[in-house]
Amino acid sequence: MERTLKEIAELIEGVVLGNDQITINGIQSLDDACEGEISFLSDNRYRDRIKHTKASALLVSAKIESFKGPQILVSNPSLAHAKIAGLFSMPVPRFPGVSPEASIDKTCRLGRNVSVYPQTYIGPEVTIGNDVVIFPGVSIGAQAKIGDGSILYPQVTIYHACMIGNRVIIHAGTVIGSDGFGFAQDGIKNIKIPQMGIVQIDDDVEIGAHNTIDRAAFGKTWIQRGVKLDNHIHIAHNVTIGEDTIIAAQTGISGSVQIGKQVIIGGKTGTVDHITIGDRAMIGPGSYVYQSVSSGEVVSGIPIMPHRKWLKTLRIMPRLTEHHERLRRLEKKFEILEKNND
Repeated sequence: MERTLKEIAELIEGVVLGNDQITINGIQSLDDACEGEISFLSDNRYRDRIKHTKASALLVSAKIESFKGPQILVSNPSLAHAKIAGLFSMPVPRFPGVSPEASIDKTCRLGRNVSVYPQTYIGPEVTIGNDVVIFPGVSIGAQAKIGDGSILYPQVTIYHACMIGNRVIIHAGTVIGSDGFGFAQDGIKNIKIPQMGIVQIDDDVEIGAHNTIDRAAFGKTWIQRGVKLDNHIHIAHNVTIGEDTIIAAQTGISGSVQIGKQVIIGGKTGTVDHITIGDRAMIGPGSYVYQSVSSGEVVSGIPIMPHRKWLKTLRIMPRLTEHHERLRRLEKKFEILEKNND
């Protein structure tokens, strides 16, 4: 696919400096771009790479004099990159129709233009929307619902009665609707508490590879519209994640945590259960969230504290042993002074 620079600029509401009729056939990083491709500068740390790039055009927030080719001025080059990449990205490969090697219950309802690869399982009374793509090894349990335009990559498992919205992307190996971790003790025995709820995933959610999202004990575990989950994340039972929240890899969210809208949670973060994280809060990577976080608050650390305070704490931590030894010496001197005064 080729587009003129003018067409690309119109898509991203940018202004072309230079020849707007050159054709572009792809987008790449500054280092990897070739003639015919466009690149972008979203971080000034990479500005020196411009003099070596072979890109035919650049996306920039301000004109760069050292680059002699045409440039598109945009307020946010990273956002422009995301939009342009959609033009040139490879379409999702589709099996032509429904494979005869798929196991599909006769009570399943399939929408229009569905692509079902071999070796998939679709259980009783499942509803599949229009334009859905289901890759090999996917298992969909009884009475589950998959919305229009959703993509289930290989080895995704959707347990019974779970609800997947429209245009949801679920990457390989993810499990939706496994039992929440619920047990009651009878003496030394652990008695399983049946997990009777579901998982509901709303429209335009993307879930990375090897996530586990547990079904609710009652009601639903709820992933709301526009949420983006990285790889290797565990969402426990009865968690709610608000619209447009982003959670990075290797994070664990404990049971009944309520996460607001537009929250950003860094990787390798863990939480205790039954807390609330307010709208637009930010949690730094590697944090332990042991208490609720207010809307708009920015926290980090183990345990969490205001982010700037955590940064100061990090600078002190390597010298704690030294400070401790100094304190012990001062205490001994003080004890000697006290004895002499007596």
